[in-house]
Amino acid sequence: MPKITTQFALLRTRRFLPLFLTQFLGAFNDNLFKSALVILITFRLAEQNGMNAQILITLVAGLFILPFFLFSATAGQIADKYEKSFLIHIIKFVEIVLMCFTALAFQFLNLWGLIILLFFMGGQSAFFGPLKFSVLPQHLKENELVAGNGLVSAGTYIAILSGTLCGGLFILNPLGRIYISVGIVGVAILGYIASLFIPKAEAPVPEMRIDWNIPRATWGILSYVRPIKPVFRSILGISWFWFLGAVFLAQFPTFAKDILGGNEQVSTLFLIVFSLGVGFGSTLCNRILKGKVSAKLVAPSCIGLSLSTFSLYLFSVLVYKGNSLIGVTDFLKDSMSWGIILSLFLLAAFGGMFSVPMYAIMQSKSPEEHQARVVACLNITDSFGMVLSAVFVTGLLVCGVSIINIFLILGVTNLLITPLLSRMVGDKHD
Repeated sequence: MPKITTQFALLRTRRFLPLFLTQFLGAFNDNLFKSALVILITFRLAEQNGMNAQILITLVAGLFILPFFLFSATAGQIADKYEKSFLIHIIKFVEIVLMCFTALAFQFLNLWGLIILLFFMGGQSAFFGPLKFSVLPQHLKENELVAGNGLVSAGTYIAILSGTLCGGLFILNPLGRIYISVGIVGVAILGYIASLFIPKAEAPVPEMRIDWNIPRATWGILSYVRPIKPVFRSILGISWFWFLGAVFLAQFPTFAKDILGGNEQVSTLFLIVFSLGVGFGSTLCNRILKGKVSAKLVAPSCIGLSLSTFSLYLFSVLVYKGNSLIGVTDFLKDSMSWGIILSLFLLAAFGGMFSVPMYAIMQSKSPEEHQARVVACLNITDSFGMVLSAVFVTGLLVCGVSIINIFLILGVTNLLITPLLSRMVGDKHD
């Protein structure tokens, strides 16, 4: 096996590049579909069907997350029982089929067909999740795990960003439904082709009997992982990152409009800055840690997250807010706006530096025969964290707390639990 001298050299290897492309294209397609559907619901389908757009959008978000609760345990068992590259081929082929039906639903503006298909796409993603993260430690050496996870994390956020932007940009165009339909099917085909080049990853437990009882299997996976302290604590840390990220990403439109007086262009700018920040922090990890699986960045990154949140709060209070909504050009004329952008970038970068080492710890400390099921456990807790974040924000909003004060509360909370998070993953992994 040739020695990898730099992080990006992994992108020239067959044991990493096909999986990276498969993951990137899958994440892009998910968000291209979701973004197009949300915009279509907001500006056309909700009114046509006599329904409340906000309720429908909330339903869409929940239905995409729900399969991770329902199917992750089963997906983890299947991924540990069968050869992984073959399973990925099947899952990516299913994506092509689903996207063909989705293209038809877009053409006929079939709202409930699109919503049902989004649920199935969530299911497809739930089955792919345990595979992608459990393949990495089979194909990469331990000193490459931080680099590999960093690239996957950076690529995923860039895919989320580009898919979201493309979906929103094209769907309301006169030919938008055709563009989106061709795009989702074409990307699904490219993802399937990329998956064909993923090297084999043999099944660690081929003799395992799959438990099809979803509640029992889910509890069984959680019960198995919990005693493995470095793994379970890393999972909790990653889920905390997703909790924080879900709050910020979901509230960018409201933050831009109600706090800063910006329009949808400003909200999109924040999404771009946040995604680039996570990508930067994720790839910087490997340079700092020099390929070592270590938790030493957890505490500094936690502190950086909170300080960036405090900085975001301060600049948001100082920025000038006019009587009408402004676009990006006018927003950037205020010097305080650049402080907001820098704060968001640093917040996201510290988030990437916080999460990537914990993915590597989780993978390196997981028993080989349970790696996919450990990732399934992560999917379950991540999904729970994202749902909990929605409940948390909704509760505070009902109590009259503003978005910027919610950000401040999160920053303070994160700072207070920094010692706990640092002890949880622990320097003993260094």
